[in-house]
Amino acid sequence: MENRKLIRIQTENNLNEVYAVDEPGAGNASHEYRISPTGCDEQGNMYPSQDISFQNGPRKDPNSIPGVLDTDLLEIVRDRLKGFQSGEFACRENACALTHIEEALMWMNKRVTDRAQRGVLGTNNK
Repeated sequence: MENRKLIRIQTENNLNEVYAVDEPGAGNASHEYRISPTGCDEQGNMYPSQDISFQNGPRKDPNSIPGVLDTDLLEIVRDRLKGFQSGEFACRENACALTHIEEALMWMNKRVTDRAQRGVLGTNNK
């Protein structure tokens, strides 16, 4: 597969380009991403890319490939924004972003809880 460059909401002053580097799997989502810096160091060397591998397959399936969860990344961003909001860089925009990230985490947790209660968590069953 050719890398698929993500179309970003933030269109100005990006430091990185983000790519999906695998074919979408079950659920039509990719599992492998690459973050590539757009700049170079003082010697003209490209900065190294960072890869993110997501969980690929149901958590209870022994053939699944363990990886990062969407909620893991949201928790990291939540922690960073909480740090900024507790310091000299606090601002309305970060407060709004933090609120919406926490809301996203709440809804994702509700989905996990609902699936666990129905006995389908960790499977491809609906």
